[in-house]
Amino acid sequence: MARIQVKWVKSCINRPERQARTIRALGLHRLNHTVEHDDTPQIRGMVASVHHLVQWSVIED
Repeated sequence: MARIQVKWVKSCINRPERQARTIRALGLHRLNHTVEHDDTPQIRGMVASVHHLVQWSVIED
């Protein structure tokens, strides 16, 4: 299964609380922190909801 690499690049200050909670739910703790997740529809939806705050790429296995 492919994996998605997500990097937090823009602050959540002055953003809706829901977006900040999504960033935390993705496992991101500080700016420039990078995490990897399985490429599932749920993770894709979370990344899409905060696409303006993160950079992401697909990693093929």
